[in-house]
Amino acid sequence: MNIEATLLSMSDLQYKEFQSKLIPNIPSDKIIGVRIPELKAFAKSIRDTKEADEFLSSLPHKYYDENNLHAFLIAKTKSFDECIEKIDSFLPFVDNWATCDSLRPKCFKDNTDRLLVHIYRWINSNHTYTVRFGIEMLMLFYLSDKFDEKYLKTVASITSDEYYINMMIAWYFATALSKQYKAALPYLENANLSKWVHNKTIQKAVESYKINTEQKIYLKTLRRK
Repeated sequence: MNIEATLLSMSDLQYKEFQSKLIPNIPSDKIIGVRIPELKAFAKSIRDTKEADEFLSSLPHKYYDENNLHAFLIAKTKSFDECIEKIDSFLPFVDNWATCDSLRPKCFKDNTDRLLVHIYRWINSNHTYTVRFGIEMLMLFYLSDKFDEKYLKTVASITSDEYYINMMIAWYFATALSKQYKAALPYLENANLSKWVHNKTIQKAVESYKINTEQKIYLKTLRRK
């Protein structure tokens, strides 16, 4: 089976146009236009096959959709150590927010004690989407029962001119406000975040259905001019 040819046969031109608008930094001729549910189903159908193994080792890929398929295949890896190895091989080739945010390994949930050292390593990277991925993993796995206030400080200390890193910092703090309101609120009250991230955090928090009306009214008063 030729994976690239299979993906090309699954192209949806209308979806390709839609994706091109969402990810302007990726040339449209590098987007096939495979819908995400179909891509996930395809990943499931080829997992643990020789073709999948060869595909995962053939970096870089030509198409955006191939990168997304790569992310979905990694997400199904059961072994934590193997998953980390595959992620470290793949992250340097991630070149857009959508592929980055598609990379959500299931095995991480049961290995949060071992994951932290890798998160800190990713956050300290010079690669935009590696940093974004590290912040997202802190958001996904350490804002509930594994929460510690030191993680808020870690994310707040990240400074960057990169739009997609700053967007993830804002997303992280907006999510923190919905799950750990009292701990996260001082970062806005004390203006610990950059002005752009500060205001974007409030915007995303106000849009969230997980934050109550009273909290939203107060958050609006904290906007910086």
